[in-house]
Amino acid sequence: MSVINKIIFMGTPEFAVPSLQAMLDHGENIVAVICQPDRPKGRGRKMQPPPVKVLAEQHNIPVLQPEKIRTEGFHQELLTYSPDLFVVTAYGRILPESLLNIPPLGTINVHGSLLPKYRGAAPVQRAILAGDGQTGITIMQMGAGMDTGPILLPKALPIADDDTAASLGLKMSTLGGTLLVQALDLLRADQLPPIAQDDAFATDAPMLRKDEAAIDWNHSARQISCQIRGLDPWPKATTMLGGKWLRPFKPRVLAGEATAGPGTIVDVSKQGITVATGKGSLLFAEIQLEGKKRMAVSAFIQGYQLETGLILGSS
Repeated sequence: MSVINKIIFMGTPEFAVPSLQAMLDHGENIVAVICQPDRPKGRGRKMQPPPVKVLAEQHNIPVLQPEKIRTEGFHQELLTYSPDLFVVTAYGRILPESLLNIPPLGTINVHGSLLPKYRGAAPVQRAILAGDGQTGITIMQMGAGMDTGPILLPKALPIADDDTAASLGLKMSTLGGTLLVQALDLLRADQLPPIAQDDAFATDAPMLRKDEAAIDWNHSARQISCQIRGLDPWPKATTMLGGKWLRPFKPRVLAGEATAGPGTIVDVSKQGITVATGKGSLLFAEIQLEGKKRMAVSAFIQGYQLETGLILGSS
């Protein structure tokens, strides 16, 4: 039987909160939480604590926010807690082996994909962008490589046709917390054997780039739908309308062939704006035009006359 009395948790964004909450609800002894430093946010650039820090402080758990983790001082500080295990969920930094090997049971990670698929920083978004029908969570043993360590406990999760990176991320973070406490129980019972990843099936999930946002209406309706949903909430898929940028949201692929050239607005109604693509048509129910807030198309067309025949993507 493996003894897990003291756990140090490493995580930063909202995605990591369910992992910490699940362990607290499970009665785990979290002796410290490590997250990235507070950052300025919003128009006022006011310093904001990471979501994981907020939860940790609510439970009076010590919080460490080092600017640098590859220092002897930080290494020694972690040793003072005598942790049995590190648990990592979306901490946001690559951990050196010198830290990973501090606890006797090593370091386990809650990763947002079915490894070895989508190793890297944006697995949730990349699964939607690729048009996958499912993704999942993998509890894995961390090592020196980028998400290359042994698989401990995976679980699949379907991707709905209307899932965005935000909605899917919420489902996955919740699943991650549930799966994590199951893994801890199995680890204590020595029933969590590591399974080596097959590198032949590995794919990468690099961070999103702003230049991925531009919509090419020559692509299929399905591809563009995946782009819009995979880049929501950031960096948001973008096209042009009359010299202004326009961002469509809540896309729905329509049956049948397109009746006009790619990028042409073929219908405007309270239900949404229908645009022809390189293959099929796409209706989107929400919109944001440069200088305006995101809103339902039904509200947008009350104050803005949008005619059929206009072509998106041109200045």
